[in-house]
Amino acid sequence: MTGCPGIVIRAGWSRINSLSPIHLLSALTRCLQEEAKAIAVAAQRLCSVQVEHALDLLHQCADRKAKLVITGVGKSGIVARKIAATFSSIGLMALYLNPLDALHGDLGVVASEDVCLLLSNSGETSELLEILPHLKRRGTARIALVGRADSSLARGSDVVLEASVDREVCPLNLAPTASTAVAMAIGDALAAVWMEQRGISPADFAQNHPAGLLGKQLTMKAADLMVPADKIKALQEDSSLDEVIGTLTEGAIGSAWVEDSQRPDHLLGLITDGDLRRALRDQPAEKWAVLTAKDLMTEDPITIDASELAAEAIQVMEHNRRKPISVLPVVDRKGAMQGLLRLHDLVLAGLA
Repeated sequence: MTGCPGIVIRAGWSRINSLSPIHLLSALTRCLQEEAKAIAVAAQRLCSVQVEHALDLLHQCADRKAKLVITGVGKSGIVARKIAATFSSIGLMALYLNPLDALHGDLGVVASEDVCLLLSNSGETSELLEILPHLKRRGTARIALVGRADSSLARGSDVVLEASVDREVCPLNLAPTASTAVAMAIGDALAAVWMEQRGISPADFAQNHPAGLLGKQLTMKAADLMVPADKIKALQEDSSLDEVIGTLTEGAIGSAWVEDSQRPDHLLGLITDGDLRRALRDQPAEKWAVLTAKDLMTEDPITIDASELAAEAIQVMEHNRRKPISVLPVVDRKGAMQGLLRLHDLVLAGLA
């Protein structure tokens, strides 16, 4: 049976094979819609006072530079790990605490100024109920994210966020599906609202995401990837064609910069391999010997400040007011030449 390219449905699964690809897609869509509906219903069930109190505790936690300790068992434990990872990534120190390990020593990571978020669909998870009195004795604030607002876990907590669902998406109404989706969504929503209220900026976010494409886009500056100016011989306005060709060849950068004679270390013009080829094409051969850097250069070239993000350099190169370029001079705030940034460097860094 064929459907989407690259998808093979194996023979022997009689029930699946009895459905056409369109019916399989319809069944999958129905499940997604049921989970989306469960999240929407849960949003209506949340109590504004409890949500405000929960966010209040999270802000206090951040202000005290304390920890958000998140715990749960089974599938709730997996959701707890994800919520902890999300909060850690946006600047609130968070960690997942295995309830069983907590009862055998790891409870030592929880301090009185911390906040503990406890996840349980039933609200009666024995391992969490065993932890509860120890958290109370420490004076640790407790937020229950539960499927039952009248559960033991809810009654033993300072804040209750109801995450109940009418039924699971699982056809047997047994496997945690809609309930885990709702718990995850509430955790994500708490993190998003906390971010907004704290005024977390892209720069703040970047501090915890130094690796990968996202980190590079948010942290790498033009100065980090450029070829420094002191590694490139500067040309003068009257530099000869031979000097220009020699500089272009020695640098192996595909471009050279011309220094302003009135302002040393400042950029007057840029010469690329393309500029050289076009000048030689447009000038008769008998005039080549008298060509100088001033005749070949592009005056007032597009530049970028050394402190600008490297990702911004790509936008400048591709969407500037003139035409796409592959070499971009980097200058400081006073306009002094700092180096040359090549599209090739951006590609190697994984930004383009």
